[in-house]
Amino acid sequence: MPSTIEKKVERNLIGLTPSDYSGKKSTLCPGCGHNAISNVIQAAVFELGLAPEQVVKISGIGCSSKSPNYFLNRSFGFNGLHGRMPTLVTGACFADSKIEILGISGDGDSASIGLSHFKHIIRRNVPMLYIIENNGVYGLTKGQFSATSDQGLVLKHQGENILPPLDLCMEALISGAAFVARAFSGDVKQMKEIFKAAISQEGTAVVDVISPCVTFNNRAEAMQSYTWGRAHQTPLQEITHFGSKEDIVTDDFEPGSFKEVELQDGTYLLLRKLDMDHDPSDKAAALDILTESYKKKYFATGLIYFSEVPPTIQERYDLPDEPLNRIGIERLRPTPAMLDKINHNFGI
Repeated sequence: MPSTIEKKVERNLIGLTPSDYSGKKSTLCPGCGHNAISNVIQAAVFELGLAPEQVVKISGIGCSSKSPNYFLNRSFGFNGLHGRMPTLVTGACFADSKIEILGISGDGDSASIGLSHFKHIIRRNVPMLYIIENNGVYGLTKGQFSATSDQGLVLKHQGENILPPLDLCMEALISGAAFVARAFSGDVKQMKEIFKAAISQEGTAVVDVISPCVTFNNRAEAMQSYTWGRAHQTPLQEITHFGSKEDIVTDDFEPGSFKEVELQDGTYLLLRKLDMDHDPSDKAAALDILTESYKKKYFATGLIYFSEVPPTIQERYDLPDEPLNRIGIERLRPTPAMLDKINHNFGI
């Protein structure tokens, strides 16, 4: 009798396979860092055991904003206007408080036209993972400098950039974000653990991912290039995300040793100090490391800052447990008797 070999398929906690989290074939340039980010998002959501239908992905305009096409085909999604992704996210979080929101943006989308929206969504503490695919250039419109392009960078068709760059991790920190991290698209292991922790975090979690553009910002001296990133990336710690809720000790620890840090929602990060004594719960220290890395032109990657999460915008407005978009019109629309009572209370 012919023998059959059954191929073992990897499944997560809810019985789904990696293919359930896949997206369309990418149309971005081969080697684009954004493609690595899409793959890591798929892996992170799969490993967390979230159903794709629990996730909504929202973006603006730019190469980065095409990325949601390339992961989580079964998830809800919306591609909005340039810089307005946070506005759409805010509406989505009010409509359905049960969903996990992934906001995908770029350095042009967030640091230029959308900077005010970026800062205000943090101020409001809208629960979401805010991913910035930062390549230091406007790739979709053929390579103009963006607000994160390093000063002095010379590009073939743009000349020299005379303006200093914005640091979006610093902007997030001073705006009040309770979770700020930076990753490098060439370090997929670290990036995946950061994404898993950020998705599990309540409130706005900002992750700035240095994502090289291999077409328009590919000079070796460009800060967002693979060459520069690999040579000037300084990991603050080795990170592993845990779903455990056991009590842990968070006292100070020595370089070379390990420390588990509990996040507000009960998930954990395992931190290992390398050559830098960085405490991610110290806001002043986080600002110092960002200031130093900005001046010395290197990228500090890893968990830069986290704190106890303040009330989210959903909690401040006391939204009901039942999502508003699941409530039928017959329950949302007041009856004539209810309107009469309301008018009477106002003396109408």
